[in-house]
Amino acid sequence: MSPLNPHEILKKVEKEGFEKTWKESSSLISRSSKRLALHSKRQGKPHPIYELIQKLRNRFLSLGFDEVFNPVIVDENEIYRQYGPEAPIILDRCYYLATLPRPDIGLSKAKCEEIEKLGVKLTDSKILALKGVFRDYKKGKIESDDLIEEIAEALDISDDVAIRVVSQVFPEFSSLRPKPSKLTLRSHMTSSWFLTLQALQHMVDLPLKLFSVDMRFRREQREDPTHLKVHHSASCVVMDDELNVEEGERITRALLEPLGLRNFRFVKRKVTSKYYAYGMEYEGFVYNPSSGEWVEIVDYGIYNPISLARYGLEYPVLNVGLGVERLAMVLYGESDVRRLVYPQFYKKLFLTDRMIAEALRFREEPVTEEGGRIRDAIIREALKHKNSVGPCQFLVYDGEILGKRVKIYIYEDEKGASLLGAAAENRIFVYDGNVLGIPLKGMDDSPLVRETREKGLCTDIKYLDGVASYAAAKIEEALRKGLEAVDVRIKMVKRLSDVNLELSRTARRFITSQKKRIMVTGPVFLGIRAEISE
Repeated sequence: MSPLNPHEILKKVEKEGFEKTWKESSSLISRSSKRLALHSKRQGKPHPIYELIQKLRNRFLSLGFDEVFNPVIVDENEIYRQYGPEAPIILDRCYYLATLPRPDIGLSKAKCEEIEKLGVKLTDSKILALKGVFRDYKKGKIESDDLIEEIAEALDISDDVAIRVVSQVFPEFSSLRPKPSKLTLRSHMTSSWFLTLQALQHMVDLPLKLFSVDMRFRREQREDPTHLKVHHSASCVVMDDELNVEEGERITRALLEPLGLRNFRFVKRKVTSKYYAYGMEYEGFVYNPSSGEWVEIVDYGIYNPISLARYGLEYPVLNVGLGVERLAMVLYGESDVRRLVYPQFYKKLFLTDRMIAEALRFREEPVTEEGGRIRDAIIREALKHKNSVGPCQFLVYDGEILGKRVKIYIYEDEKGASLLGAAAENRIFVYDGNVLGIPLKGMDDSPLVRETREKGLCTDIKYLDGVASYAAAKIEEALRKGLEAVDVRIKMVKRLSDVNLELSRTARRFITSQKKRIMVTGPVFLGIRAEISE
């Protein structure tokens, strides 16, 4: 059962209101008795885009490029300076930024009466303090995050009452509408490079070699397998006294060949972007074996001297820009960029048989070395005496743990019954998404059993292993609690938990969604008893 019940929580919000539910929300979160594993045996999995970005950063650094952080917010005027008459068309792909204007808020007699209806006792000093808060807020002296706190302090009321004052008495806040500005989110790294070069051209010696791997934002009409509204550009510039546009191909190859790419094609663009010098813009393509197509991954050229002049730049500049996501699609063999970047939204859950097997674990296990030896002794002796007929018992362990004498027996009380049931040695197999407990031999009349043994993945986990681990863990627990006896009796198995096994929630959900089965059944009939004395 999940620790939180979304349906009940939202029902409570609807019935009792947000503020009351929020104040009680801490009681819904149970405090864990376990410590989070910060040094897990499992290595964390990187996102493929950030993994590629790191590789590209290392390549740029190894080629002698210095990393910079370029401006993300760019005034539309910079686009006009760089693109000239093409600017209005370029701006169509940009996101403009807007802000909520801070309102002029008056404190009339009528509003004061509304505040008092909320149970707030107003005085002249409180009214004066509240007017001061609104005035400072309008001037930007008070941040939005602090407004409720400031109102509460001015009126000597609680935060929740202050929120009611704002929401019920001053509709000016809820009626605000965004006011557009002339600031845009960077749609192309070039729009920021001119500003960076302008700042640095007289501060460092030539050649100036800079790179940045960062986001760019495009107002795409839609997102599809090859288009995203937010993506990454791996961009670099070189400023020097003299430059050849062919250096763009050399830089591209130097960046990408170490990543395993070899088959390139470079062509001059038929129509040159206005921020490049006429006829000096090229596109680079790489062959994608998984799709059998040539994919454009790079654009490079020498900046237009007119655009450079508008920034007072006195030297030629070569720019090379790589689309990181597009490059990743080639390297990782992915045909849909959305699945690559946002797998949590676009990839359906799919687990291989091996992944399901790895999601299988014991519910309880011994945690001490001695507990591990107890488990192994139970398994060893149970297999040794498995055909013994009851009533019978066998001593499997006799020793001292934590200053106490511990004797452990395996037993069968029923007359004529074997110590171990027929299913005790069944193994857990995973086959075609199913989890099955079957014997290594026998049951040949079952096609599913035969096929599973031939083609399935055997985990080599026996029912007996789970039972022994459970018993050893319970004996450890008894020693900690000061108990004198432990008696574990496993009879007919009907589910994984009966043999101390469980699947992760993800694996179980996958098996259920695929209409596969978990079939772990059969007789084990093993008794394990521990006697603890001083």
